[in-house]
Amino acid sequence: MLLFLLGVGNFVMHKAVLESGHPLLARSQWSSRSPLGRMSLALEFVLLLSAMLLVAGGRTRWGVAYAIYSALNAVSAWLILSRR
Repeated sequence: MLLFLLGVGNFVMHKAVLESGHPLLARSQWSSRSPLGRMSLALEFVLLLSAMLLVAGGRTRWGVAYAIYSALNAVSAWLILSRR
């Protein structure tokens, strides 16, 4: 359940960053309306699904790895959204 909640948080942060209009994203064409933006959301889903399946199979270290990934995403999203 915790992994799923982390995944939802990752999707929310990812979408917010894609729609932020940050200059770095504008130059690289990574927006929520571009094919690359939609593909990056699909990759986010694949990461979440993979982590959930691996943890369900007894490999709990993947859950820890996904939690660390989520924490790094949170820091990155905060830096981008706060324009730091």
